[in-house]
Parts: sequence; C-alpha cells; structure tokens
Amino acid sequence: MSGVEFMTEILLNHKSPPPVRRSDGLIEKFDKEKIVKSLLKETQLATILFGVPPIEEKIARKIAEEVEEDIKNMKLKFLSGPLIRELVSVKLLEHNLHIYRNVYTRVGMPLYDAYLIDQSEGYESRENANLQPNPETFHKKKADFLSKESYLLMMPLHIADAHLKGDIHIHDLEYWGTRPFCQDHDLRYFFYYGLMPDGTGTHTSVANPAKHPEVAILHAAKILGAAQTNFAGGQGFFNFTVFMAPYLRGLDDRRIHQLAQMFLYEMTQLYVARGGQPVFSSIQIEAGVPKVWQDAPVVYSGRILKDRYGDYEDEVHRFAIALLDEYIKGDAIGKMFNFPKPEVVQRVRYWNDRGFEDIMLRAAQLSAKFGSTYYDNVIPAYRGGEEGVSCFQCCAYSFSEDGKSEEFMKKIYFENGAHFSMGGMQVITINLPRIAYKSGGDEDRMYEILRETMEIAKEALILKYNLMVRQYERGLIPFASQRPKGAPPAVDIRSLVLTIGFVGMNEMMQHMTDYELHENSEAQKLALKVVIEMDRIKEDFIKETNLKFAIARTPAESCAQRFAVADIIHYPEFAKKYVKGDLEKALSLYGETKDLPIYYTNGPHVNVSAKIPIYERIRIEQRFFPILKGGNIFHVWLGESNPDPEAIMKLNRKLALESWIGYWSHTKDIIVCRACGFVGGGLYEQCPMCNSKEIKTYSRITGYYQDVQSWNAAKRQELKDRYRIKP
Repeated sequence: MSGVEFMTEILLNHKSPPPVRRSDGLIEKFDKEKIVKSLLKETQLATILFGVPPIEEKIARKIAEEVEEDIKNMKLKFLSGPLIRELVSVKLLEHNLHIYRNVYTRVGMPLYDAYLIDQSEGYESRENANLQPNPETFHKKKADFLSKESYLLMMPLHIADAHLKGDIHIHDLEYWGTRPFCQDHDLRYFFYYGLMPDGTGTHTSVANPAKHPEVAILHAAKILGAAQTNFAGGQGFFNFTVFMAPYLRGLDDRRIHQLAQMFLYEMTQLYVARGGQPVFSSIQIEAGVPKVWQDAPVVYSGRILKDRYGDYEDEVHRFAIALLDEYIKGDAIGKMFNFPKPEVVQRVRYWNDRGFEDIMLRAAQLSAKFGSTYYDNVIPAYRGGEEGVSCFQCCAYSFSEDGKSEEFMKKIYFENGAHFSMGGMQVITINLPRIAYKSGGDEDRMYEILRETMEIAKEALILKYNLMVRQYERGLIPFASQRPKGAPPAVDIRSLVLTIGFVGMNEMMQHMTDYELHENSEAQKLALKVVIEMDRIKEDFIKETNLKFAIARTPAESCAQRFAVADIIHYPEFAKKYVKGDLEKALSLYGETKDLPIYYTNGPHVNVSAKIPIYERIRIEQRFFPILKGGNIFHVWLGESNPDPEAIMKLNRKLALESWIGYWSHTKDIIVCRACGFVGGGLYEQCPMCNSKEIKTYSRITGYYQDVQSWNAAKRQELKDRYRIKP
C-alpha cells in the first residue's frame, strides 16, 4: 500500500474531512470554525447592500456543522475553498436564507467557457465591435463575466430580474460599480492646470500646461486616453477647434495640417482602452467661433489672456479645414480614421456665409468617401441655438447647458477655474415591445406598465448615482476627481445625466396598431404620445429626486438583439410576429448560441428595410428629436459606391435649415482589400479589382464605424436589411 493510499484509508476510516486546497495557493487542515467566521464576516455585506442584519452566530454554526457532516459522508479525497463555499451556499438555500447565499456565493465562470474565450470563440453575443481577438480582449471578457455576475448579485432582486428577463437592459454592466458612462471634456481646464493622467500625480509624471502646439495636441490625445480608464463610454472634446486655435497662431497651413494628422494618428494608435481598443472618442468641429465664445477670454499655457476667442476665427477655420482634409486623406493604406468621430457643427451663418462653404463641402466629401462625418445641428431651438453650449457623445447621447444662469457665464469666462462638465452617468434601456405585449393591446394599461418599467429604471439609476458619488469621494475615479493646484474637480460627478433609453418603438406600434411607423399616421401619432408620456414621467423623476434625468434613443448595439431573443423566450406568440431579421435561421440556431440574427428597431426609427423616400423618413423621424433631448440620430444609408458630395451637401443644407433633426450621418459601406490595397464603396464577397477574398468590410454599426466581421449576428443581419438611397 502506497503512502497516499494509506493516508486516504485513515482519513476515510476516521470520517474526518481531507485537507483543504485554498484558493490563495495554501493547503491546510479543514476547520469548520473558519466557515462560521467567514459567514459572520461576509454576510455583513447584506446590511450594506440590502439593509438586512448579518447572519446570527448560532445559525452560522449550525450551517458549518451540517456542511462538515455532509463532507464526511461524501468521502472526498480532497477539498478546495471554492467547493466548501458551494456546499455552504447550497446549505443556505436549504434553510431559505437566500439573501445570505447571494452575498456569500462565489462568482466566476465554467472552465470550458474560459478556455473558449482564450481560443477567441467567445461565450456570448458580441457587445462591442471595437474589440479584436488579442490577449487583452480575452482577459477583459473573463473579467467582464465575473463583474456582471457579481453586480447582479449586489442589486435588489427585482432590478436584477428585470435585466435578466429583458424588461430593461443595464448598459456596461461590467462597469456598474466602478465608473460612470461618458464625458465631454473642457480643454481649457488642462491648458490652464496642466496634465496629470493618473489624477493624483503619484504614478505618472505631471506636465505643466502646454506651451507649444505639438504639446497641446499630444496633451489632448493623452487626456482622452487617461479619461477612458475612468469612464465606460465615449470621451470627447466639445469646441475642439476653438480651444486649440490660440496654439495655431502664426503657423502656416502645412504645419497646421501636420498637427491635425498627428492628432488623428495619436487617437487611432493610442491602444489603451479596456480589452485593447483605441479610445472611443469624438471631437466637435466648429467652422468659426460661436457667438457665445466671441468675447470669452483665451486660456493658454497656464494663463488667462486678454485676447478673446473671437480674435482667432481664422485659426479656427484653418484647423477645421486641416482636420477634414486629413480625415478625407485617410491613413497610410487609404483606410478611414474611424476615431475620433468628427462632429461638424451646423449653424445658420455657416450656411449663409460663403466663407464657410469650404467646410461644409469638405464635410460632405468626407461623407461621400468614408461616411465618417457626423453633423451636430444646433440650429433648432431645442438645441440652444447660438446662446448655449451643447455636444453629442458616444453613439448619439446629447448634453447641453442653455446659457441662462449666472453660473453658465462663469464657465464661459473660466472664473476661478469654472468650466463645463457634460456627460452621462449611466444608461438603462427599456423594452417597449414587451410593454405592448404585457398590455394586451390596451393603451391605458400600456402607459401604466410604461411607468412601472421606468420606475425600475429610475431606481437602478439612483443606485448607480449613489455608487459613483461614493467611489468619486473616496478617490476611486481619480482622473475625474482630480483637483490640481486647488482647482475645481475636472468632472462634476453630480451633474452627470441619468439616461433612460428605449428600443423597439416600431414593433410596439405594430402590436398596438397593426402598422409599422412608416405605414400609418396613427402609428406615428401613438408613438409620439408614448415619447411625450416618457418625457412627462422623466420630469416627475427630476422633481422627485432633483437629479438630471433624460430620455434618449438607445444605439442598442447588443440590446436590440438581446430584447428580441428574450421576447422569443418569454413572449413567443407575439415576438415571432414582430422581431426583425432572419427568424427562421434564429429559431434553427436557438439553444446553440445567443448570437441570433434577430433584432428590434432602434429607438423611434422606422424599419431599416422600409422602402420609403428619404424625405418621408425625415418627416416621420424628425418629430421625435425635440422631445428626445437626451439624444437621437438620423441615419442616411447610402446606396452608391461613389456618392456625389454636392448632392450630400444639398441634403445637409435641407436637414440643417429646414428640419428638427439635431444629429445625423451618411453611412457608406466600405471595402478594404488587403491584397491589392483597393479601397472603395459597396458590399462584396471578394475584391472587385483583384478578386482576392482578403478583404475587410466597414460600415456604421450604430454610432461608429468598425469591421463588419466583428459585429454580432443581429447587426450583420440589419446591415443586409438596410434600404439604401441615392441622395
């Protein structure tokens, strides 16, 4: 008999548990008292999260004794820390101690799933097309799984269940407890106080304010890169060309173009975002100096100058030209710069003054070549016109300050470091088709369920708000909370917006009226009533909490798919009638994967496959924009390989001056051949020039461009379904 067999026999005969392989790498003797101590310690979390007292010692001791007896009866050859925890969790459930089980359980994933991730085969539908197979992505996906599971366990059960069932969708769930959503930064803050990437100056070098144009450009790129580590969503600069302009005085066009090119390369090669991604970034491109900034003092190299931004109209214009020229040129192989997103501001004077025609034409040329341009239209009254400050962020969330307060003017004049901090705390999306299904077609009941669902979203958003304020005050969001030289903090955490998004208005109307949005005016009227009711409920939330709430169209990169799949599970008799995409294929794949080619229509958009004229789509969709102040976008799907820039420019003028649409883009499908270097428009299986199949196809997935191969199955199906037009 070997030594191991001898020891095993002794252990089994004496019915004592074997040694424990701890998760920290040690082996020690089993001791039930350690179970008692860990239960008493760890169930204190139930008090913090759910207001429930920790487990009583006599109950903890009883649990430990029963677990010890079960282990003896199992005649195990070895024990591990995770196995003991599983046994304790089961015993807690047997005693109907569900909350204590939630806070005591172990989070993680099956070894099989972890293995698949490392082989780049994944375990879930793709939520972010910016991720590519690389070591950072594999690590992120495993960390995301653990984080999502743990955060759902920490939430009140009804909120977690609402997410899991598909009533709501908690965006960026993996970052729920650690970071806010998105942010547009005020460059003046860093041009005055300098750059401290870690927020404390402890772990990274601290730089004085930029004195030279190259340094200003590099600081701008590093600001967005550093901020991305503190936020889950997009990072950007409003008023980018205006605040950079003082650094460009006296430079010739060649050098300004070089600086523009430098910034674009920095932002698309700064591979620092989670999972090995470039920073999800955007810049607001003004063709001139807006009225509200004309008399504002210039912030430059740590000083507030006597100069006014209105003195730098020429530099603003030349920098805008340089940026658009470099976007149009593309990178070294002729591929587009997909970040930072260029958001070209639309103002009445930019269209009426021929001095700005070159900017508007270049924006259209960029749309025609790559589809890259986003158009930020501040002309409609609800956008603030010439008096306010506003921006779009991430995939079309909108933030603004209206210019009516004394505090607003302090920010314009940078008094005592007062500056703009516009961004989002969190987005929760609600499933509109399901609300319709639950209502049984009764409109009054539909509004009741709408409010009930929004109340759950509100509760979740307030929970997030409180979590983030606590993290911020503890210095755990350091870039955002930095206060160099006694300055105000870089980001005002309490001013971030709590956004309630929605998906599937089109399918909700199908259920309620038997018509899609583009098919019947009654469907359109009811859709407007629903959005107005959502806005009214949102106003109630603001009065009740004194927090910033907003209603927005959700980009729904994965959410539109997830809701459709969830409704096929829970409401199949309805969902099978209304989901878009390839239902037959989805049903054949169901059970094998969650990445199914079905989806609901985003926000208040018409069906992407609706064969209606572009001006009819404008007429229908523009009416939602003034209500959805939290953000919306209008998509123009281009059907030509080489669209006419003049035609696009003509359409842009009409959208800017004659519609309520505040944000739009022209989406062109693009092919890049790795074999011969061909770059052109259209969807192809192989290169039209050399017939190679070594091609990459790019298109706009929601509010950004990315390789189609990295999209989830629903978005790839939507790409096929889109009705494309000639502008």
